[in-house]
Amino acid sequence: MNGVHLPIGKGERVLASLSELAVFIAVAEQGSFVGAGRALGVSASAVGKRISRLEADLGVRLLQRNTRSLALTAEGETVLSRGRSLLDEAESLRVALERSSRQPGGVLRLSLPPIGGVLMAELAAFRQRYPEVALELDYSERNVDIIEEGFDAAIRVGAGDDGKLRSLALPGFRRLIVAAPDYLARHGQPRSAAQLVEHQLIHYRSPNSGKLEAWPLVNAELPRALVCNSVHARLDFALQGQGIACLPDISIRRELEDGSLRPLLGSENGEKVALRLLWPSSRGLSARMEAFLDFMHGQVSGGCG
Repeated sequence: MNGVHLPIGKGERVLASLSELAVFIAVAEQGSFVGAGRALGVSASAVGKRISRLEADLGVRLLQRNTRSLALTAEGETVLSRGRSLLDEAESLRVALERSSRQPGGVLRLSLPPIGGVLMAELAAFRQRYPEVALELDYSERNVDIIEEGFDAAIRVGAGDDGKLRSLALPGFRRLIVAAPDYLARHGQPRSAAQLVEHQLIHYRSPNSGKLEAWPLVNAELPRALVCNSVHARLDFALQGQGIACLPDISIRRELEDGSLRPLLGSENGEKVALRLLWPSSRGLSARMEAFLDFMHGQVSGGCG
């Protein structure tokens, strides 16, 4: 490697060097210690220490840096090229070892939209079948970078195609316009979408875009009795008779069944929303991810939801 030799010592030092190599690659890709630290979830000073250790191990300078700029040395370019292959091989080895075990295990990291009820039954059934797989669920409206942020997969609302990701269409949900019997007794029931402008409405504002979520059936600007960024808060306010809300049916199944919320506007109600499962197409799948995909394919083909 042009005079650069990656260290081969005791096992734990080799693993540490691989970790430092991953930090170096992040610096090269992000263009700064700050950017690499942000991507890896560590401080810029921690990134700098890892780079210094790697340079000391290799006996060469990998980066030319000053207060304003950062550039790879010739040795840095070589380590970047060969290092990526080395990390890919290490990942392939990890995946192969994991697949050799009979029972999938480890942590499955999933990003999900902050909508109550999304895949709850399916995830519970998956855990029952694969008790050695721990689930780490991150609920956020943000479209996470699955690869860079280390997620195994993400569930997204209305997600389009992405060349870096594979996808599986999941049973979606409907956005229903609903109200509590107490509210309807006090304010009457709208008989058409146009009459919604005469009522107290509970809105959702996206924490990412800052925009109000549009309601189905209505193009006109609607009155705002309450505005919040939580499905649970909107549900609670609707149950207390504070107004009419537009909520995912998967979040209010129990309330619809027991009559504490009533769907309004009859057959006009019920805008369909798509859901997709997304995962990286460019890397080997762990045994737990393969098990999850097989399970979800079975759920979809079996007509879950």
